[in-house]
Amino acid sequence: MTDNNNNSIEMEKEDIKFMREALKQAQKALAIDEVPIGCVIVHDGKIIARAYNQRNKKNSALAHAEILAIKKASKIIGDWRLEECTLYVTLEPCQMCSGAIVQSRMKRVVIGCMNKKAGCAGSVINLLDMKEFNHQVELTTGVLGEECSHLTSSFFLELRKRKKKS
Repeated sequence: MTDNNNNSIEMEKEDIKFMREALKQAQKALAIDEVPIGCVIVHDGKIIARAYNQRNKKNSALAHAEILAIKKASKIIGDWRLEECTLYVTLEPCQMCSGAIVQSRMKRVVIGCMNKKAGCAGSVINLLDMKEFNHQVELTTGVLGEECSHLTSSFFLELRKRKKKS
């Protein structure tokens, strides 16, 4: 096995470890009846920010997990530029979050599951890799994808059942 393969295996292990942490954040959102999306931001191998979706709790369209985590990470780093950071998120970011990721100069994004209806990191459009922008973001998808997808789809299935009853 070459060093390159060892690096790849180590990166996969690290991606799984940090995506599990993002899933823990998604569970916090689920516990307060929010769409279960969780996010962590990693710098130098350590989590510097954690967040989960809180749109209903905060009564704000801006309270997406990624936005909240970027704010926290910027405060920790002491700069709006997060050039050496990796963002882990359970569901593919929307257009607002993808824009914020590009604007923050995030180095890399790791996504659990894709969002065919509203995802802007490859599903509907890929804002993270537009050559027209001054920054592109490395992208890894499908990390713990089944777990992430199950969490999200179960939430919406339950929500539809509750709406039918009322």
